Amino acid sequence: MAKKGKPKARVPGTKSAPDAVDYAAEAALFDAQDLMYEAFDAQGDRRVALAREALAISPDCADAYLLLAEEAASSLEEACELLEQGVAAGARALGPGPFQEDVGHFWDLFETRPYMRARAALADTLWALGRREEAVEHQRDLLRLNPNDNQGVRDRQAEYLLALECYDELDELFAAYEHDGDATLAYTKALAAFRRQGDSPEARALRDRAREQNPHVPAYLSGRKRLPARLPDSVGFGDADEAIGYAAGAKEQWKNVPGALAWLAA
Repeated sequence: MAKKGKPKARVPGTKSAPDAVDYAAEAALFDAQDLMYEAFDAQGDRRVALAREALAISPDCADAYLLLAEEAASSLEEACELLEQGVAAGARALGPGPFQEDVGHFWDLFETRPYMRARAALADTLWALGRREEAVEHQRDLLRLNPNDNQGVRDRQAEYLLALECYDELDELFAAYEHDGDATLAYTKALAAFRRQGDSPEARALRDRAREQNPHVPAYLSGRKRLPARLPDSVGFGDADEAIGYAAGAKEQWKNVPGALAWLAA
């Protein structure tokens, strides 16, 4: 789904800065972000140490908050606070310009990506905390900013909308990504049809199409194949790793629809 073409990136001093203070802040953020790339490649406690060092250099380094939320937070609530700070930091770093001028291809700018990463993680954390409407709203806005959806937000959004029974918006999402080739939307679409219609011809057609896209999913959803302790780092269309990634997140949702798992295996 990624757009072709080299993403645009700015370097310190290229953004219109009225004085030396703005340039210094921008240069500090540039250095902090370089440190975060080092942190992402590091191991163990060094990752957290580098993230804290990056924040000491620039409080606008959204990726530093993201890493600390993932690896240093002691609770979901603490992670949520860190991610909210990260989203605010990312917005400060960007300024109002990209939110007005780059809507529709937001991810094509390198400097938007820390903000987008922090906001997507915040949505997931809000959902885990039961703050479901807030989570959906964050993902809705991420898709508005970047409908090309390089982050795969649409997959989680479809699952969340189904859980909330927001069927009209779910149908709009399915229509917007009707040519999507991954298993998540295909299986979520089949489950949504079964939940709304039961064993209808349309639901069966969607079920069969989903199984064609990835035949491995039913075994992991039903438990006939055990999910591994560690999820795969990368997946391919139609492979077992894609099925594992989908089943890990959607298994409970299928269980919560009476008869859905048996229907899927029929």
